[in-house]
Amino acid sequence: MAKSKTPQWKKNLWALWFGNFATGAGASMALPFLPLFISEFGNFPKWELTLYSGLAFSSVFLSQAIVSPMWGNLADRTGRKPMLLRASIGMTVSATLCGLAPNVWTLILIRCIQGTFSGYINNAYALMASEVPQEESGHTMGTLTTGNVGGNLIGPIIGGYLSGMFGYRLPFYIFGFMMFLAAVSTWLFVKEDFKPIKKSAKLGIKDAFAGIQKKWVVSAMIVSSMLIMAATMSINPIISLFVRELMHGHGNVAFISGVVAALPGIATILTAPTLGKLGDHIGPEKILLAGLIFSAVVFFPMTFVTTVLMLGILRFLIGIANAALMPITQTVMTLETPASSVSRIFSYNQSAQAVGAVIGPMMASGVAGILDYRYVFLMTTLLVLINLGVVLIAYRKDRGKRIAPID
Repeated sequence: MAKSKTPQWKKNLWALWFGNFATGAGASMALPFLPLFISEFGNFPKWELTLYSGLAFSSVFLSQAIVSPMWGNLADRTGRKPMLLRASIGMTVSATLCGLAPNVWTLILIRCIQGTFSGYINNAYALMASEVPQEESGHTMGTLTTGNVGGNLIGPIIGGYLSGMFGYRLPFYIFGFMMFLAAVSTWLFVKEDFKPIKKSAKLGIKDAFAGIQKKWVVSAMIVSSMLIMAATMSINPIISLFVRELMHGHGNVAFISGVVAALPGIATILTAPTLGKLGDHIGPEKILLAGLIFSAVVFFPMTFVTTVLMLGILRFLIGIANAALMPITQTVMTLETPASSVSRIFSYNQSAQAVGAVIGPMMASGVAGILDYRYVFLMTTLLVLINLGVVLIAYRKDRGKRIAPID
């Protein structure tokens, strides 16, 4: 009996999973050590080092937020595969140049340029959204998410080891090499059944939403992505400092901080595909709402933790909540967006995520500086509750629209 042929969308999934893994691992391999790398450029006072580190960190997301809609428009004209190649090749060059940067301002400039060429993960989601069978969308998006989450887990561990042995420039070179491999993998193994929109078609925001029936829901998913990213990223600047406070400055603070930071990713990898598959059966709305409620319930007690063990357990539980958030928003957009505008919708979503990645850490830094580290968790809980309200209102408006009488 002849073996059944593997469908192309599954081949695309595993090639794009590797690309997502390379992107997550490469970026996280260098990012945690940016302040240490910058400190080698000069004897900066603390405030100046913090400023430069913030600029180098946020410049990628700022430029990404600005240009993502433009790349989304082009993707709907030319296809998602060319955009994947553009992103992977662009990051190959820019990551390598970061390793060669002679001073801090050159590094910041290159990081800004890198943001204009990024977008591999976003386009991977968009391509799979246009290719995957609807009944497999939740499981597929959950699986694809484990690629970049897994990369984000292993990247800091490898980057920390290599930086200690060979200096802070080497992780940038490895990042560039990994993106080169992602470009080769995408070129060889990803095939797209692309149907370009007509040249006369308009490509504005209104036009992108024109074919979407549940406009409130899709809009809410974009806002939700921004709030999820803001809540997730807000913790990053203070985690190691909070761990040091809980340990009273004793022991291997850096190692323990790394473990605490990695725990959510471990939980997300373990649960994202399962929750995605469950969403295929009971509906993504229920998974998303449950994830937001669970997220608020877990974030709030972090305000009162007194030991690293308690913090670690709650961080692991947050990873389960995360598995019910970002992948599910991607699934909802996949189900509700027509193929002709899927790249634009996903690019708007990427811009929203980039905005969240900027404002979350900025808000957290302000709250921690004025009040205390613990109040950051209260702030994050509030962001999650706002997110819950946005999603509930959107689904309620959608239901009201569907049952409205016809004149």
